[in-house]
Amino acid sequence: MEILYILLFLVQHVILCSCEDQPLQCSQLQVGQYKCKEPEIDDYRQSAVNCDVSRKVKVECMPVANITCDDVMYNGTTVSNSIVKEVDCRYTTQYSYTTSLLLSIFLGMFGVDRMYLGYPALGLLKFCTLGFLFVGQFLDIILIATQVVKPADGSDYIISYYGPMLNKMEINNNTYIYIYATTNGKLCG
Repeated sequence: MEILYILLFLVQHVILCSCEDQPLQCSQLQVGQYKCKEPEIDDYRQSAVNCDVSRKVKVECMPVANITCDDVMYNGTTVSNSIVKEVDCRYTTQYSYTTSLLLSIFLGMFGVDRMYLGYPALGLLKFCTLGFLFVGQFLDIILIATQVVKPADGSDYIISYYGPMLNKMEINNNTYIYIYATTNGKLCG
């Protein structure tokens, strides 16, 4: 039994020693050892520049102060070229929330709102039935106002920064990290 403990100690010592000899790579930093810049925001679309269909955008990150990686000691303001992370963003194309809501209110009985959002079959059906006798128009006003109906291409509406933007909240692996970071490491509650 003692031989087994000695063997385990030697294997553990060899693994730890081999890890200490390798310098830390900046691309291998853990959450909390780096901070990322905010993505650049497009003034017209009110979303991150280069946001793609997957709703992710790449941002540059920098190691926090007194972190040594890639054999360089960082001061917390120097950007490392090897740290690029993907963050969530709003993917927008050409569809304005204000335009679609106004079209739904004033021309919804003719299906113009659905045509604008990329639903031609529903738009034609609303046109032929006068907005399902105005009941469909009323429902579309509510659905567009609450942002349940979005453009057919799957994008978000273009909404001004201070506009009525809907943000869906979810619990994922980053929720604990966000709560921990915003309370300065003190968990409340």
